[in-house]
Amino acid sequence: MPTVKVRNLKNEEVGDLELSDAVFGAELNEALIHAAVRNFMANARAGTVGTKTRGDVSGAGRKLWKQKGTGRARIASIRSPLWKGGGNTHGPQARDWSYNLPKKMKRGALRSALSERVREGNVIVLDSFSLKESKTKSFIQSLGKLGLEGKTLIVDSLDNENLLRASRNVQRAKVVNIYGLNIYDLLYHDKLVLSRAAALEIAELLDPNAKKAEAQNDESAEENENAASSTELNEEEEAA
Repeated sequence: MPTVKVRNLKNEEVGDLELSDAVFGAELNEALIHAAVRNFMANARAGTVGTKTRGDVSGAGRKLWKQKGTGRARIASIRSPLWKGGGNTHGPQARDWSYNLPKKMKRGALRSALSERVREGNVIVLDSFSLKESKTKSFIQSLGKLGLEGKTLIVDSLDNENLLRASRNVQRAKVVNIYGLNIYDLLYHDKLVLSRAAALEIAELLDPNAKKAEAQNDESAEENENAASSTELNEEEEAA
């Protein structure tokens, strides 16, 4: 089970945190990460490009000159792609580039990328990222004390208004919550900064065994309820 040091904004160690081995200790799966990145980038495409065909451009539909007898090449319409101002042939058209990727694959790619970041030593866990004021200067000073000079991804609660306001003018830093964490940002940014609460929430959200345990607990609870109700019925019948 990977263990990381918990620091404060002064870069002082204030404790240790054991991370979930299922989420932060997974094996590297480059093919899965590649598939998730392709899906993310395809879904981000606008797909609004479009050229006009001969049916879309303006122009009269009349025949410019008669078919034969003029010595000129025959022409059917001024909107022909052969003419200046005519339609475009086989040009790009607006389309939807997005496609669905199974949720298990997306979460598996996140686990693999998070685990690799931990092995690289590029994950910093903070006790809390609480700024006294929503000033960009204070935010940059905090990054400097933590030794964060490159592109930095910060995962914390969106209720932290001082952090959101102080960081929105800093291009090399991005602040998201656990539900806004995606595979592209994980790979694009050099460092990953997690608050202690965010690290625990990510482990709970991405743990593949969490739902199985919940389902087993629900089944056992139902069995206990059924057993209790059956014993009550038996006791009532015996009393009667």
